[in-house]
Amino acid sequence: MHCPFCPATDTKVIDSRLSSEGTQVRRRRECLECGERFNTYETAELEMPHVIKSDGTRVAFDEHKLRAGLDKALEKRPVEIDAIDNVVSHLKNKARAYPEKEIPATQIGEWVMDELRILDEVAYVRFASVYRSFQDVDEFSEEIKKLQNKTKLKRKVIEKH
Repeated sequence: MHCPFCPATDTKVIDSRLSSEGTQVRRRRECLECGERFNTYETAELEMPHVIKSDGTRVAFDEHKLRAGLDKALEKRPVEIDAIDNVVSHLKNKARAYPEKEIPATQIGEWVMDELRILDEVAYVRFASVYRSFQDVDEFSEEIKKLQNKTKLKRKVIEKH
């Protein structure tokens, strides 16, 4: 590691600690020539799969686009930012673990809907209406009925236990 204070190319690590919830390593370093100390941060560089859009084009996975879609669906909903961050993190991990180097955008959309269904049902219906291009009120009604049936089924399972 080059010293940022002098032209020296040799530094030693004095201390290493995990930071950013364990996703980064913070290293305290000291220059062996000038004695100055500084911090460096190390993160793993993980490759994300490319996304295959519905028109067949391939684009890089875009975390900002994912978050923007979630934010739009969750606008004015009582959901904490930490919960949204957890969903984004979970979806990124799912995408990284995807067995192929390319992932269909439809798969990501389905994952987002699964997460929103659990997080906030209103946001789920909002996202589904755009994602599935609802054309009329009947399509909204049908999706809400499906959601209500799943909720009733969950309640029955919980009541049995």
